[in-house]
Amino acid sequence: MTERALRLGTRRSKLAMAQSGHVADAVRQLTGRPVELVEITTYGDTSREHLAQIGGTGVFVAALRDALLADEVDFAVHSLKDLPTTQHPELVLAAIPKREDPRDVLIARDGLTLDRLPKGARVGTGSPRRMAQLHAYARSHGLEITCVPIRGNIDTRVGYVRKGELDAVVLAAAGLNRIGGTEELTGSLSLDHLSVDSVLPAPGQGALAIECAAASGDLIAMLEELDDPLTRAAVTAERSLLAALEAGCSAPVGALADLLDDGKPVITEMRLRGVVGTTDGSTLVQLSTTGPVPASNRAAVDLGRELADEMLAKGAAGLMGERAL
Repeated sequence: MTERALRLGTRRSKLAMAQSGHVADAVRQLTGRPVELVEITTYGDTSREHLAQIGGTGVFVAALRDALLADEVDFAVHSLKDLPTTQHPELVLAAIPKREDPRDVLIARDGLTLDRLPKGARVGTGSPRRMAQLHAYARSHGLEITCVPIRGNIDTRVGYVRKGELDAVVLAAAGLNRIGGTEELTGSLSLDHLSVDSVLPAPGQGALAIECAAASGDLIAMLEELDDPLTRAAVTAERSLLAALEAGCSAPVGALADLLDDGKPVITEMRLRGVVGTTDGSTLVQLSTTGPVPASNRAAVDLGRELADEMLAKGAAGLMGERAL
């Protein structure tokens, strides 16, 4: 008798379907069971308002979580950077697979790169985090740019540049990599992968989260096989920093935990960097800390909180557009 198909809840966007497809393939290979994708429309997909106005990227998660709680799907795949930092009490992050490239990428016309943007260049991004760091970079390099708020899927955003409405847009490199066909998508446009020394990504950027009901013990045990412990340690530290800053998903906070191999066969050190800034780039608080790779979830959480405390002491609280009540 064939086991019933596992139901994987996913958003309908091209990127979400690609991400979920990769996870579905891995689960099929791991379990030998069929997996079917269940497409779910979220409020974040239908609203045309900017993310900061509708509650940050958490609006992409609620409908998927509702489907899990209603037993309409067995598990769901999220972009980890979309997840609220407070874990739902009836759900569990069963697996965080190995992370994709966490960097942002500038897609621009005429072979332009970040350091060669012309005076008054119009750069599209809906992210206050990107705006803050792009403006700060421009200020420190004698450039003048205007950040233009945009929404839409990858094709729509790249289309603004192709049609000449914008000089460039900034997207997550991981998304481009996951949908494939980057050359076909961007055509004659240039890709400039932004150094994390200039633009820190969103906490958890490039990582996926596989979530299921806390009561699904057998399924959790299966999905745990897809978990990458080093990725989980890194993103836990980043998200702990975000939570400790009491900042929502749409606040101008960047964070990245680097695993420092230094050519050694065993990775023993992690560097956590954080940044908070005003969206005009006039003020940034940037700090980092280095220590042993966290050996437990608690140690990763503590690493993030400690750096957040240092950032708050340096004035980070006054730079965020939103604070949790």
